[in-house]
Amino acid sequence: MRLRIRVIIIIAVLTITAFIISGLGSEDKVKAPEFPKDLTWLNSKPLTLQQLQGKIVLLDFWTYCCINCMHIIPDLKKLENKYKDELAVIGVHSAKYDNEKDTGNIREAILRYEVKHPVINDKDFKVWHEYVARAWPTLVLIDPEGYVVGTKSGEGVYAAFDQAIDALIREYDAKGMINRTALNTVLEKSDSTGLLSFPGKIAADAKSGRLFITDSNHNRIIVTNLSGEISVIIGDGREGLVDGDFSTARFYRPQGICYDPSSDDLYIADTENHAIRKLDLKSGRVTTIAGTGDQAGWGSAGGMGSETELSSPWDLVLVDSKLYIAMAGSHQLWTLDLGTLRIEVFAGSGTEDIIDGPRREAALAQPSGITTDGKTLYFADSEVSAVRQVGANANSRIETQIGEGLFEFGDIDGSYPKARLQHPLGVAYHDGYIYVADTYNHKIKKLDPRSKKIETLIGTGARGYADGPAKSAKLNEPNGLAFAEDRMYITDTNNHAIRVFDMGSDLVSTVNIVEKAQAGVKDEEFPGEIFKLPGKEISPETKKISVAFDLARTLKFVAEASPRVEALSANPEILSIDSTENKDPNKPFVFDIKARPGKTDLTINYRLFCCNSGPGAVCFYKEGRLEIPITVKDGGDEVISIKHVIDE
Repeated sequence: MRLRIRVIIIIAVLTITAFIISGLGSEDKVKAPEFPKDLTWLNSKPLTLQQLQGKIVLLDFWTYCCINCMHIIPDLKKLENKYKDELAVIGVHSAKYDNEKDTGNIREAILRYEVKHPVINDKDFKVWHEYVARAWPTLVLIDPEGYVVGTKSGEGVYAAFDQAIDALIREYDAKGMINRTALNTVLEKSDSTGLLSFPGKIAADAKSGRLFITDSNHNRIIVTNLSGEISVIIGDGREGLVDGDFSTARFYRPQGICYDPSSDDLYIADTENHAIRKLDLKSGRVTTIAGTGDQAGWGSAGGMGSETELSSPWDLVLVDSKLYIAMAGSHQLWTLDLGTLRIEVFAGSGTEDIIDGPRREAALAQPSGITTDGKTLYFADSEVSAVRQVGANANSRIETQIGEGLFEFGDIDGSYPKARLQHPLGVAYHDGYIYVADTYNHKIKKLDPRSKKIETLIGTGARGYADGPAKSAKLNEPNGLAFAEDRMYITDTNNHAIRVFDMGSDLVSTVNIVEKAQAGVKDEEFPGEIFKLPGKEISPETKKISVAFDLARTLKFVAEASPRVEALSANPEILSIDSTENKDPNKPFVFDIKARPGKTDLTINYRLFCCNSGPGAVCFYKEGRLEIPITVKDGGDEVISIKHVIDE
């Protein structure tokens, strides 16, 4: 049985249609192996191929670090939308990296890339071996009777599978064997309630006191002061490639961001639009300066920016009048001349590997972060878990600082070649050192490019969320880094947060990202009475706030008058709060919360309609604000219960 499956699995996708149309009998087909019973499923309860009888099943073997796997997600979504009744796509996540074996991390990747189909955590490669998959991504097509009928590895899957699925539907509809019952999926939900969603990269400008953040999954760019108060939001939040003013422009999961203080312009690597955008902060306009919106095929050499297709630009840096671009999708570095708007390959042959040498002959592997000292470019070559360098000149060579191979990774401080990283995504140059977002180790490391020696600066190696001294602080897949004087700003991507490291105090804290309107109402502007209550210590496991109002004996509530009670946190990254659905002031107002270690202030605003009892009753609104300092720490209370008495 295994031998026969192996024969079918290596058939090229170009033969799929012929295979289906040939009408081979079931005795000539190979039954698809059943899913093992002990695997973890996401977006669905565990399924079996027996339960999927009558469906056309498409298995997608992927791993979430892989740029090629990301590139086929739009194709899969198109197939799912076109054949929503007949097709069942099942993702089989067979991890390359140790960090990718964790179900929680896979869940974050599913949310980030908005994967709506069931996904199996195949961390031990059980399904991979059953189907003899050989590369990421590999797709396997199974007919409604449960037989393997075709496979393909690599990108560009839509056309071939569209044709094959259409042929299968026609064949099995004629037999009355298509099952069009919808799958009972249970989609994963995000824990994020803050203003950011999977922030990508960050730039900082100490002189103007600003941070520039790609709020990737909100498809927008955010400008704040160094304390996190938002001054500008660029993009309407919807996916698209639309130029224009800041309020109507559209992006699609932007990553890299570069600020030019000489012109007050921002440059954006608009990753999933395969484009480079220019944001003029003075005029408030967005312009596409490179890329067409379509992904480039292999071997693209460049041309005029507006006419040239790109492939997942992930980060960029400015040297003189040129943007140097980490083109993750083609395993290369590119340059964009801002004077002529001509774009071309700068380094990398396009082969995915770690091979040093002359810049155009060397091999790179998914470069995802880039920085410079003004003369030398340093880049995070993520798929070889490396930091590499090349001079920003025509005769330069690629040289590796840290990293050994496509499957050589780990968490080892020390010198090259023994030191190890795990899929780093970000780098930043500062005062002679390269700071590395060692993404899958959940750390920030410091690299001396003169000695090729690297050491851990921030993080324990375990994913999490904790402020405090650098070595005990916790991050969750950090991505971008930027400096404003001696403070390092970090996009803590899977925590949906911006963290800041003070190099003087060696402390990590969280930047409180707030809109101007939420930055705080002055006491004198609030029309009601303000009550400052004693502080409370709560546990990170605390899930609810309960707020109850008691009335003086002479008062009664009028429930029909739509009470308004809201709970606000000064730092949503420490204490995030959902709204309450209660409309009866005689019952406690209960808010669901998520708490992380740290300190913040809880504010309860209320507006309740009351009446006097007895003859000549007078009715009126009572407005007030409760202010409570909150400390989230181990051993704290499991419930926040607040009672407040309202009198005349």
